[in-house]
Formats: sequence, structure tokens, C-alpha cells
Amino acid sequence: MLPSFMVNKSKTKNGKEVSYLKGWISLLLAIALAIGTWNPTGHHFIHYLFTGNPLEGFRPFYILVMIAMWILAIKVIYQGLKWYGALIAAAIIIAFVWGLAQKNLIDTSNINTLGWIADISIALIIWLGMNASIWWKKFTGVYTTDATNED
Repeated sequence: MLPSFMVNKSKTKNGKEVSYLKGWISLLLAIALAIGTWNPTGHHFIHYLFTGNPLEGFRPFYILVMIAMWILAIKVIYQGLKWYGALIAAAIIIAFVWGLAQKNLIDTSNINTLGWIADISIALIIWLGMNASIWWKKFTGVYTTDATNED
């Protein structure tokens, strides 16, 4: 069984139960997309794409799936955070990494460490984009903030 903090539920005003498991699954998907695209170990999509013939076997399928996943990720980031929100999130992550480096908790001179930091940072931005509208609704009670023709 999963730990209770992963499967806790809350009730909405309408009495509908909402599970927190979706947030954890979206985090895992964001991490999988970021690390699966590129990582310092060399076992990633970019390496797979540029070694061998990209048109043999299932490679065209993998290529199209990764392109589709990144299109969805970029769309979700834009809808949830907009570009300025993504830039603010990136700046916050960079400031956090800067603080860790200043306290000598991470070694930023190591290229592998920087690669993992980049992967995790990209995954966090994707995850924030996926969940921003849910958090916005929870904190403010507003379903959408899209501009209308009346604006």
C-alpha cells in the first residue's frame, strides 16, 4: 500500500472527494520526462536518437512520443504558469541552487551535478505548470484566469 500522505483525500465545496495521488503521479511523470530526455548517465532519449539509424524499428514511434510529450509539457507550462511564471519559477530554483552552492552543500564545478540539477529543475517547472491551476483554485476559489472578450 501507498503511504497515507500520498493517498489522502479532501472534500470540495460540492462534496466531491479529491485525491492527492494525482499530484504525486504528475511529479513522477514530470521527472520521467525530464530525465528520460537527457541525463548525465548517457541512458536517455537524446543519446538514443543520435546513435544508429533514427528510422529503424520503433525509433520513429519513440521520437513522435517524446515530441508529443514535450509539446504537451510546454502547453501545460504556458497554461498553468505563463512564460513569466515559468521564468519566476526558474529564477527561484536558480536562487535555491545558488544558496546550496554558497553553503557548499553541492559541487557546481562537477558537470554531472549540474546535469542532475538541470533535470530536476526542468521536472519541477513542468510539475508546477501541471498543478498551478489546481493550486490557484484551491487558494483563491477561482477556476480560471483566462482573458475573455470583455476584458
